[in-house]
Amino acid sequence: MTGFRFSVNVLGIESPEAFARSCRAVEEAGYDALFAADHLGVPAPFPTLVAAAHATERLRVGTLVLNAAFWNPALLAREIATTDALTGGRLEVGLGAGHMRWEFESAGIAWEPFGARADHLEETIAELRRLFAHPGYEPQAAMRDAFGMPILRPVQRHGFGGEGPPLIVGGTGDRILAIAAAHADIVGVAGAYQVRGRPPGTFRIGSATEADDRVRFARACAGPRADHIEWHTLLQLVLETDDREAAAASVAHRLGLPVGDLLDTPFLLIGTVEEMAAQILNARDRYGFTHFTVHAPFRDVFARVRETERPPAPVD
Repeated sequence: MTGFRFSVNVLGIESPEAFARSCRAVEEAGYDALFAADHLGVPAPFPTLVAAAHATERLRVGTLVLNAAFWNPALLAREIATTDALTGGRLEVGLGAGHMRWEFESAGIAWEPFGARADHLEETIAELRRLFAHPGYEPQAAMRDAFGMPILRPVQRHGFGGEGPPLIVGGTGDRILAIAAAHADIVGVAGAYQVRGRPPGTFRIGSATEADDRVRFARACAGPRADHIEWHTLLQLVLETDDREAAAASVAHRLGLPVGDLLDTPFLLIGTVEEMAAQILNARDRYGFTHFTVHAPFRDVFARVRETERPPAPVD
């Protein structure tokens, strides 16, 4: 398949050697990027990305996504600039507002209303752009001169208004998608929705109708930028099967959608390799998605999907 980008989301590390082998396997399978999340209980993103870049030759690396509330912008700017330098300019920076209340509580960080978290996300983007545009701290000037210290700044000039690495922002709600449309180089239309009336962090898969609405809204917010944005989504499940309906029925309760909706949603793949390839093409044609990320356990089966050259027409 041409005109797409495909990436893998890291979920864990067993050992340095095993992780390096895994990263090389991702690259050898033809993937374009490897991403790390920013959740408690999973590997810290920036050292993970540096290790991934050092184990590979061309693979881009990124965060999907950083919880802005976990980071002081000045310290985050240092992490981004350092990681971009150590990966040879292969970094992509994903930022989000955070949505797992238990993580905030476990980390001793105040859980604020959604509006406050969205404000903090947008303020963080603005401050990172400012810091990248004006690197170097005046109190360090004498030391830099004395020791010949270079100013720390990102290698890339693609995102943050041309001052840093490409920026990814994604979500489902109006406010986050509006922020993404205004600032991001890569807009992620998320497929996980909080279940109403259930504890924070209880999710269901979004439907095709919801995807239509969210893409339409984000593109309208982006205006003339829309055609220059890369449109991204994270596939929550890749399930190879000869019986799509039976397979969908087996996971319908867990994913929170009726079988018919699961077979139509762009946020997961169910079917033969050829049928799943057709679903990818349909997601591009219907929603404009050209960048798809899969979780690491689905790496091998999705590699076969992405290698399919002439998939059949989408299955009704």
